[in-house]
Amino acid sequence: MTIYEVARRAGVSIATVSRTLRGTGPVAAKTREKVLKAVEELNFTPSRLGVSLAEGRHAANGVVFPDLAGPYYAEVLLGYEEVASELGRSVIILSTKGRTRVGDLIKDLAGRVDGMLIFGHTVPEPLVAELVRLGVRLVFVSRDPLPGADTLRSENTASARALAAHLADHGYERFAFLGAPLTSHDDVDERWRGVRSVLGGAIEAVDTGHYTVECGHEAATKLLKGRDRPRAIVCSDDEVALGALLAAEELGLDVPGDVAVTGWDDIMAARHARPALTTVRQPMRELGARAARALDELITGVRDTPSHHTLATAPVIRASCGHHPQEVRT
Repeated sequence: MTIYEVARRAGVSIATVSRTLRGTGPVAAKTREKVLKAVEELNFTPSRLGVSLAEGRHAANGVVFPDLAGPYYAEVLLGYEEVASELGRSVIILSTKGRTRVGDLIKDLAGRVDGMLIFGHTVPEPLVAELVRLGVRLVFVSRDPLPGADTLRSENTASARALAAHLADHGYERFAFLGAPLTSHDDVDERWRGVRSVLGGAIEAVDTGHYTVECGHEAATKLLKGRDRPRAIVCSDDEVALGALLAAEELGLDVPGDVAVTGWDDIMAARHARPALTTVRQPMRELGARAARALDELITGVRDTPSHHTLATAPVIRASCGHHPQEVRT
């Protein structure tokens, strides 16, 4: 039995059968009853392919990330895939790292999926405008709101200020911020501005090139070998911070006795590092899950207006930033 035979038995369109079975649009009570009766009489079990063809959809979502390496992207993707699977959608992933003709790849992907999740500023702005103009359903993670698309991001500024204030309460006077080039309006930029608003001229920014353990280790090694060694290193994310911890250990420096280190994200390795890493917890998996639900709402027509949401973050105080008896460590 196919969805077409159900539609014929119920005397309705295949789109109405699809909306009834998926619960994705308004269907009159009497019409719904006719459809469900036909389904029961025909012993019909809908296939994902059949429903997709009936609705003119692909039953697939596209995900465009700059890279797939590292725990941050893994957590976001896990959250996204879990919900997409529940919704009956497959996921096609495009990593732009090392690719040429990225614009053509993204346009090709847009033609093979019902909508796309895009990370930050991975896609050039002119192409974003073109995709919006063409009516592609879009959800962005980790970027400012923009017209014609949903955006989801984690809060950065308030938690960065709280983290900086906590470090200042320890009495530290010289700080460094380890992060990739601070040239765009992304999450790390906001963290830098938040920290600097509290610490002012006492903190300097150090370019790490990329957000990796290796880049954090290299930058921290140079910094800690210098004559004006910082008393505390604030890192753009936990991977960079883990590299800084390793650099301090190799140089025979005690953390936090000689230098304090903090990260951002609260990946699993942060709590198991020695000393355990003070960081800022952001809901990475929830970002992915909510992005999947948001995109499904746009695809199924539950809503046709973009929404913009910011998820809460919070400092997590552990041993790497020093002893602070008033804080509860987790």
